[in-house]
Amino acid sequence: MNTPITLILGATPNADRYSFMATALLVEKGYAVYPFGIKKGEILSTPIINEWPTNERIDTVTLYLGPSAQEDYYNAIIDLKPRRIIFNPGTENPILNSLATEKGIETIEACTLVMLKTGQY
Repeated sequence: MNTPITLILGATPNADRYSFMATALLVEKGYAVYPFGIKKGEILSTPIINEWPTNERIDTVTLYLGPSAQEDYYNAIIDLKPRRIIFNPGTENPILNSLATEKGIETIEACTLVMLKTGQY
């Protein structure tokens, strides 16, 4: 009922993208996911959601948007009160990092795929 959920910000149906791969691997490993993206489609059989979560308990936000594209989501991400935010390579953002840290949200600069494959997730 209160299963922690990972929000994948920047989910896409393009199988060549890391957000697709991370979503697929999270599902394969049994994690609950909320793949949020602007494009409609699916990641394997998991639908991409185009509406921001309102009632879900988001534990982790894993970023697949560059810093400039993240700006529109700063408040929305912080308002989710996730336990942690993962800045995947290329998504590092000192502004969002500071905003999160000020609110007691853990920030990690790492690769979600590597974390999952090495048991560090």
